Amino acid sequence: MPTGTIIRSTGSWIDVLVDSSVIPSRIRGRMRLMHGDETQPVAVGDHVSILVQGDGTGLITEIDERHNCLYRRAAGRKIGKRQILIANVDYIWIVQAAEQPPLNPGLIDRLLVACEAQDIPAGLIINKIDLAYSQLLSTVKKLRTRYIQLGYQTILTSVKKRKKLNLLRSRFSGKISVLLGPSGVGKSSLLNSIDPGINVPVDSVSQKTNKGRHTTAHTALYPLSGGGSVADTPGIREFGLLDIEPWELAHYFPDLKPHLDKCHYSACTHDHEPNCGVKDAHGRQKISDARYDSYLNILHSLHLGEADIGR
Repeated sequence: MPTGTIIRSTGSWIDVLVDSSVIPSRIRGRMRLMHGDETQPVAVGDHVSILVQGDGTGLITEIDERHNCLYRRAAGRKIGKRQILIANVDYIWIVQAAEQPPLNPGLIDRLLVACEAQDIPAGLIINKIDLAYSQLLSTVKKLRTRYIQLGYQTILTSVKKRKKLNLLRSRFSGKISVLLGPSGVGKSSLLNSIDPGINVPVDSVSQKTNKGRHTTAHTALYPLSGGGSVADTPGIREFGLLDIEPWELAHYFPDLKPHLDKCHYSACTHDHEPNCGVKDAHGRQKISDARYDSYLNILHSLHLGEADIGR
């Protein structure tokens, strides 16, 4: 029975790469029953076995055990379920724009928490650096320093100025990487600039809302001519965390984690409790106001549960 990798999923049809051929496939009904807590039983990046039908389409019969996966809490009619965005990846790059749309450090921290919780290495790309005027550029560079000090690779890029594209290409080489971030930050443009043969459709930022338009409708995994592959994902405006208890959250903040053993309570949430090592470290400026405030915002959202909009 042929085996392959899912490179695109539109919901009803799933493209499976088998050797050098793409076979449009569907899922067996029993798989949906077996994965009832997920919005979709398969995800881009999954390794699967398929049964090829007489018309050349495939029927997915088995899914290999995942090495890892990035997921969030689904919204809308499927609220509370797990929405798997990508599976079996080596590295996730969180992409933001210096401007158009503006930087969103809160979303960066949410995505980093998800990557830490799901044990997937992550870094940060701040694109459109050519749009940053002097004061904004200073803010961007301070942000870069912050995340580098936390242990996250952080690269400032510009497609227009061809800035750091060769560096980014080298980081992608030989790995299965993911570009994750809001619409309009330039994920697809970065891919096209790094490997023009990919030819991903791109769109501009809305002048009325200063938010990106959704050009990429479905996650797709693209092979790179220099080796490896990169997944382009639809733009995200919110990211609801799932399977993280409030007392666990600080374990996924590298700057808070060293102070946890100083807390009096083992299930301390570092918010209102006395004798808290994290609050003490924050008071001594060992933890920045920005990161501690970001922690409290995410902590509050975990208390909200399904009422959290994930921003």
